[in-house]
Amino acid sequence: MKFSIFAHSVNSQGMGKFFENISSSHQSFIENQKMFFVSSAPLSGDGHVNLSPKGMDTFRVLSATKVAYLDIVGSGNETSAHILENGRITIMFCAFEGAPNILRLYGSGYTVLPADEEWEVLSSNFKTDLLTRQIIVANIHKVQTSCGFGIPYYSYQGERDQAYKWAAKKGPEGLSAYIKEKNSVSMDGLPTMQNPSTGNLPVK
Repeated sequence: MKFSIFAHSVNSQGMGKFFENISSSHQSFIENQKMFFVSSAPLSGDGHVNLSPKGMDTFRVLSATKVAYLDIVGSGNETSAHILENGRITIMFCAFEGAPNILRLYGSGYTVLPADEEWEVLSSNFKTDLLTRQIIVANIHKVQTSCGFGIPYYSYQGERDQAYKWAAKKGPEGLSAYIKEKNSVSMDGLPTMQNPSTGNLPVK
């Protein structure tokens, strides 16, 4: 999904620059990256900060202030628990090839499940399959770019297929049971949107 927008710079500090929204050049950089990182945390100082790498062509820029990524079944569900509790989410992209650059998106996120009203429209932006668990949406209020001079070069060689093989072996019923067992609460005991106690909450 392409659009023409201009980012407005609100602050610059050293080599870092801040913007109110995602510009067309930011979007181009994002679309050229093969992976990204998602960070979230509970409000409690005793809770664990989560940082997850993501790939598989699962990220989409929906507008100048809204992004989403397709989230696959995994052994944990920290991001969903954290954003259900407090909404905070940070997404980072960094250049492993070409010119150095780091781009961070700061926003407020929420989880969309296949049974939710928003799912049909959002899921049309992705290629869904057996691995699909949920879509994480983030409304972005700040964008930061920085130099990335310390990031080494890496070459993209392709996607791994282990997750697809694992899902095929589990099958739909096995995956559903796995999600109920592993994805209902965070490691700190916070409920996720996969938890029956929160399944009827409205999408933000």
